[in-house]
Amino acid sequence: MKNERDLWRELKRNTTKISWNRLENRSLLGTPDLLGYNANSTFFTVELKYTSVHKIRFSPHQIAFHVKHENNTFILVGRSPDKGKVCLYPGSEIINLVREGLRLSPLACGWDACQLVLERL
Repeated sequence: MKNERDLWRELKRNTTKISWNRLENRSLLGTPDLLGYNANSTFFTVELKYTSVHKIRFSPHQIAFHVKHENNTFILVGRSPDKGKVCLYPGSEIINLVREGLRLSPLACGWDACQLVLERL
């Protein structure tokens, strides 16, 4: 993984039981990257982030979105140099994620654990 595009490809490959729609929204700033739908008929959003340091950068609009929409919103962080290492955070933790970066304990770590969380919503 080198960037968010690679993270998106890996996510699709590793979460085959989830239906994904990529959101390309230039008019509503802060809207997450993905809309997911699982077998339980639950919709949720995922913001993709990729970092090679412990800090994760968010726009003020992204922070505002997750503060306002706390339920069924998530942030998936791909990490380098830990190739293939991904961590899932609830959107409700965005303020702590901004402050603490990757020192914040994730909701799930690794593709299998992340997929399980999203499938069980």
